[in-house]
Amino acid sequence: MTTKKYLKETIRVGDRDLTVETGRVAKQADGAVIIRYGDTMVLVTAVGARQPREGIDFFPLTVEYREHNYAAGRIPGNYFRREGRPTEKEILTSRLIDRPCRPLFAEGYRNETQIAASVISADPENDPDVISITGASCALYFSDIPFHNPIAGVRVGLVEGRYIINPTYEELRHSRLNLVVAGTEEAIVMVEASAKEVSEEIMIEALMLAHKEINRLCRWQKELYKYLEIEKRPVEPEVLDEEMLRRIEGEYTERLRAALDTSQQGKLASYAAVEQLKQEIVESYPEDQLEQRAMAKRVFDYLKEKIFRDDILNHRRRPDGRRFSEIRPITCEVGWLPRVHGSALFTRGETQAIVTTTLGTKEDEQFLDDLELGEVRRRFMLNYNFPPYAVGEVGRFGSPGRREIGHGALARRALEAVLPEEADFPYTIRVVSDITESNGSSSMASVCGGSLSLMDAGVPIKTAVAGIAMGLVMEGNKYAILSDIAGAEDHYGDMDFKVAGTKDGITALQMDIKISGVNAQIMAEALEQAKRGRLHILSIMEKTIAEPRPGISPYAPRIIQIKINPERIRDVIGPGGKIIRALVEETGAKIDIEDDGTVSIATSNSAAAQAAVERIRGLTAEAEVGETYLGTVTRIADFGAFVEIFPGVEGLLHISEIAAHRVRNVRDELKEGQQIMVKCIAKEGNKIKLSRKAVLREEKQRTEAGGKSNFK
Repeated sequence: MTTKKYLKETIRVGDRDLTVETGRVAKQADGAVIIRYGDTMVLVTAVGARQPREGIDFFPLTVEYREHNYAAGRIPGNYFRREGRPTEKEILTSRLIDRPCRPLFAEGYRNETQIAASVISADPENDPDVISITGASCALYFSDIPFHNPIAGVRVGLVEGRYIINPTYEELRHSRLNLVVAGTEEAIVMVEASAKEVSEEIMIEALMLAHKEINRLCRWQKELYKYLEIEKRPVEPEVLDEEMLRRIEGEYTERLRAALDTSQQGKLASYAAVEQLKQEIVESYPEDQLEQRAMAKRVFDYLKEKIFRDDILNHRRRPDGRRFSEIRPITCEVGWLPRVHGSALFTRGETQAIVTTTLGTKEDEQFLDDLELGEVRRRFMLNYNFPPYAVGEVGRFGSPGRREIGHGALARRALEAVLPEEADFPYTIRVVSDITESNGSSSMASVCGGSLSLMDAGVPIKTAVAGIAMGLVMEGNKYAILSDIAGAEDHYGDMDFKVAGTKDGITALQMDIKISGVNAQIMAEALEQAKRGRLHILSIMEKTIAEPRPGISPYAPRIIQIKINPERIRDVIGPGGKIIRALVEETGAKIDIEDDGTVSIATSNSAAAQAAVERIRGLTAEAEVGETYLGTVTRIADFGAFVEIFPGVEGLLHISEIAAHRVRNVRDELKEGQQIMVKCIAKEGNKIKLSRKAVLREEKQRTEAGGKSNFK
């Protein structure tokens, strides 16, 4: 094995130094770097198999990102006390690394390749996800793996009108924008963003600022590459049989073009016609000529893509005959599932989603492990499901895959910006999108359906949200931007650009590029065309439901919130939870108590809720100076009596405050169990001072003034 050079270099990014070190750790990997930003450090390795995988027509790349609890000085909180299956954050970051790297490997490279990013130190300010993108590029680029063009990743925030490069966790909490961009020295290749209704102009400015930093980081990597003197592995790109290509192109082009046309037939009919044609071409070669048959399949696939791109760029025609900016027909229905809290059926072309909203209580919140904060809670969840029948296939049902988690996270970010604050709407909210048909952009259908179902459930969202998927076909200086792309346009196109937002701005954005990148002009055109499409979709949605319903479903829990003194929480809970368990059993209500004294009472029975409120108020009631109470004498002493004015709350009625005249013996005036009216005259800490004399004086004054006495 060749000895690898050691290198450690630093560059300024944002307000901190970014350091890359290679040749020290994991030296048996093809490429390995430790990348550091602040006190956050990630070990990123890359390994590529020496031989290509046989019998595959795709690039077998896997990316594994892991956050070790020890990096933040924590022990895992699960039963096994060790890291287990990847968290949602780890899966999303793995996708964040994968998406910009995948298109940039050498053409024809089919060797199994794995990128592994391990967070080994985590400070409380810097998220390791974005530096892992740059770390992955360094690990690949500083190795012999045929990855010839480095990339870099940066995050952009927007706080009080000021753009921030790689903002801290705290700055992000106050930011209107959370934008992650990856790109090469020449262009942007991947975008992931959530925003609070920012304009297209702000998004373009942020993207250009991000690319300026990316350009510096890529040039820096190229300088380090020269020093390391790395020699890349040779890759032999696949070559098509020219004679076979001419024959198939001459005989089958028009038939294939007709089969690809979905304007007169549906997606499934088109797919079936294309598959039948492919089978005919392959079977035109004898069974024993396996290599010829394999080559025929590759030629057919090449020709299919060539026809698609030629139709778009030269004939300005889409497979289904739509104009480039035209949106497929849309229908919306709400409230069609009778027992759920909110429901919508959103259909756009041959893409359809059943989207439901369920309202829950505090105890329904999702618990997540977070490297920065430890265990955190999430009150809004969006789950995306893509069953195989949605594309007319037979497949396995199992736990959600990375694609489903990624699509669900994108739709969640799109809707989060318009949700009410917890103080105004104290419900846990779960949206589920079940894709029932798919021909492009099911994640954006989930955004539209999610917005409709939230309104149907009576969730007071600020405004409606819609999403649209844009595409791009580009060769040289020719390009076409496509609105509302279908499946074939996604597969054969050069860009998948999803934009979600309201009438006032963008709330989420995701872009993946299959070519070397796109420039600012194309990005601006795509965003403007997406805005027109989004407003069109919002206008259709508004005809179905224009604003949230005034009330929630009768099947949803009613939540009443009251505030109690935090010091009285123990009085509601009781020893070992005895009192609160009894309250739940008696009233049937769910009761959650926060540390700040906020009590949430949830039940679909309003009478039960009111009973629970009254019980809790009784348990936590506090005397107020100047107020009069009906109390019970519980104990008598020589210096006075103790009077219970609330359950478990006693005050001292001093002997001097029992009557207007001088009392020599308390027992001459009072006896245990007697009910008397008393007035709170003072509070000193937990001690309450009461007066019966003050009540008697007031009663006497009312009687003398002709009023009616409360005493018989």
